[in-house]
Amino acid sequence: MTLRHLPLHDGWTLSADSPVPVGLPTGGVPATVPGCVHTDLIAAGLIDDPYLDDNENRLGWTGRTDWTYRTTFDWTPDGHDHADLCFDGLDTVATVLLNGIEVGRAANQHRSHRFPVRALLAEGANTLDVRFTAPYTYAEELRDRLGDRPGAYAEPYAFIRKMACNFGWDWGPTLVTSGIWRPAALETWSGPRIASVTLLPDLDDAGVPRLTVTLDVDRAGQEALEAVVEAAGERVAFTVLAGEDRATATLTVPGAELWWPHSHGDQPLYDVTVRLGEQVRQFRTGFRGVTLDRDAFRIAVNGEPVFVRGVNWIPEDCFPTRVTRQRISDRLDQAVAAGVNLIRIWGGGLYESDDFYELADEKGLLVWQDFPFACAAYPEEQPLWDEVAAEARENVTRLSPHPALVLWCGNNENLEGHADWGWRKELGDRTWGHGYYHELLPAIVAETDPTRPYWPGSPYSGTEDIHPQDPAHGTIHIWDVWNRADYRAYADRVPRFVAEFGFQGPPAYATLRRAISGPLSPDAPLLAHHQKAEDGNAKLLRGLGDHLPQPGADFDDWYWLTQLNQARAVAFGIRHFRSHTPYCMGTIVWQLNDCWPVVSWSAVDGDGRRKPLWYALRAVYADRLIAVRDGAVHLVNDAPEPWTGALRLTRHGLDGAVLAEEEVVVSTAARAVTRVPLPPSVAEPADRTRELLVARLGATRAVEFYEEDTRLALPPARYDVTVTESGGEAPGYRVEVTARTLLRDLALFPDRLDPAAEVDEMLVTLLPGESTVFMITGAVLADPEALGAHPVLRCVNDGLTR
Repeated sequence: MTLRHLPLHDGWTLSADSPVPVGLPTGGVPATVPGCVHTDLIAAGLIDDPYLDDNENRLGWTGRTDWTYRTTFDWTPDGHDHADLCFDGLDTVATVLLNGIEVGRAANQHRSHRFPVRALLAEGANTLDVRFTAPYTYAEELRDRLGDRPGAYAEPYAFIRKMACNFGWDWGPTLVTSGIWRPAALETWSGPRIASVTLLPDLDDAGVPRLTVTLDVDRAGQEALEAVVEAAGERVAFTVLAGEDRATATLTVPGAELWWPHSHGDQPLYDVTVRLGEQVRQFRTGFRGVTLDRDAFRIAVNGEPVFVRGVNWIPEDCFPTRVTRQRISDRLDQAVAAGVNLIRIWGGGLYESDDFYELADEKGLLVWQDFPFACAAYPEEQPLWDEVAAEARENVTRLSPHPALVLWCGNNENLEGHADWGWRKELGDRTWGHGYYHELLPAIVAETDPTRPYWPGSPYSGTEDIHPQDPAHGTIHIWDVWNRADYRAYADRVPRFVAEFGFQGPPAYATLRRAISGPLSPDAPLLAHHQKAEDGNAKLLRGLGDHLPQPGADFDDWYWLTQLNQARAVAFGIRHFRSHTPYCMGTIVWQLNDCWPVVSWSAVDGDGRRKPLWYALRAVYADRLIAVRDGAVHLVNDAPEPWTGALRLTRHGLDGAVLAEEEVVVSTAARAVTRVPLPPSVAEPADRTRELLVARLGATRAVEFYEEDTRLALPPARYDVTVTESGGEAPGYRVEVTARTLLRDLALFPDRLDPAAEVDEMLVTLLPGESTVFMITGAVLADPEALGAHPVLRCVNDGLTR
């Protein structure tokens, strides 16, 4: 008999089970499911938006309050023998009652729950309560029972299976949620039921696409069951043997084309249908093979090594139910447009929504999935061990159809923490997560998804015998830059793979202006509240080093120079690492996105606006890159065709005069790097403060200065600007800038005039007489001429010569 699915998303109310500092009406407030306490209280007008000003500071009580969600639903007997209450996600510590009788408990945000209720259903109205224990109450009680563990923050996130960054991070607010955060339903059925389907798309030894299907069945009977799987024009029938509840079949699909990351090819996807009687499950998948060279940490897809041009992903919102499919699509489109080919889902967040992985499949973005452990020693005692096992099995199964997913990783920075952060002395003989990363999780992946590699954590060197931060093996994270060292220190090492590194910068001006009601100044208290990194604003200024001038008290200069320095720092590192391909085979920048308006390491801010770093990423993550280092030009060709032609090297004066010029005929193979020594005439200038080098090969150009900007004899910026309305249906403006003097890192910030305005290009260096065009879209401006004036139009010359 066909399974019946009744969504339970209507008629919910939210009430507090203890006194709270807001006026909750008797009977509670309307609640949205899926949702959470914070979004319901915001909708009811009882709390202010925690993303604005310092409102977050007045909401700590929400995570220390017990809450009840309640609804009623009508039910009529439908002839089915079984009925389950199904919750795709409960956040986090919940007791579920139907008609006043407890039917089950939950204590894990990262998994679903099913509770049998057929005997408790009443014809007509039924009352459903979900009572949430405060996350702090549960986590602190477990901490007291098991003994404290060291971590990066004085919060108990290691003692509860919940999104760790809910408890605050160095880029995120402390907003500890409760709620029914994924869909809820009543399911009824008779006979056998499809419990789960594991799809493993890969290639056989001959490179032919194949699909391995494992069907798990929930049933009471013992008879043999017939099932069918269809994909890409192929079909296979298989049997769940009598008395068994699992069967596996392999379907060869020779007509299927291979799936590739977008940097290497196309993304053909195929519908998959699995049938058991009248029950049907639909999936979409693609076929590719994935391997990992463990020592070099070299990921290969379909046998072809991939230089990873990656970004780290954090939860897109502190309240995940607000993240729509369109919002994810927009963010991933921004990643693709910046040349990114891999997203690492960081371990302090979530297993993301189905939308995320489906969109990654469609857009050709590889996915590295951390299991949700980050920056703390995690206890392995019960009930946590069994919860981790349950969530891992469920999510490995759920995500297995997605060709984009290419790596499972045990944790973020916990192996390093145990090695380097003084944990061993503090822990004594207490557990800290080793059993998860080296025993439980690899066993589950090996059993459930042997088609993908598993890596115990990052950073990690591939063996416990080598320090986890050894640059010659596996992955490293680089955080001395930003915290202590100048960004030139990136060039002091040649790692195999950099899974985290980054530099901070402020969000877009319009984002700051929306989030902060008070004055904007570098030392404004409300701005400081939107800087969560320890000593963050001081590090921003210290990081300017001798690269850029200190901005003083002027907000516009502080804003411009710190944003620019973020872009330069990350670009410097990527150029260095890519120039060492194939010894180094990947960089994953911290981070693509933000969850709220904040000064952070992101390339796209919490309102979805691109920072200068995004434009810099697009340049240094391009298929073809010119990197000048150590007396040579490195031609990085990550395109599928050779890169050939005449490399022109020109030494200019800052006035544009040609002082020396050389041409070298070059040829760089596909997916390779060529080193071209600089000829003496352009390698050394006569005056480092008054000269620069331009390297050009085809349409690719690099401009390198022989000295830091603070020591350059940059002239006051002089240029001509013409602003005209652009043609087409959408409103827009064409801003042409012609340099009369050298212009260093020209940038345009149209969101200062209208929050909806966007610019297509940024960080352009022009020699005297050269021109560039910026295209502005998204808004009709009251004063378009302001696009050509300070502080909308900026360049480095401003801060050095004004």
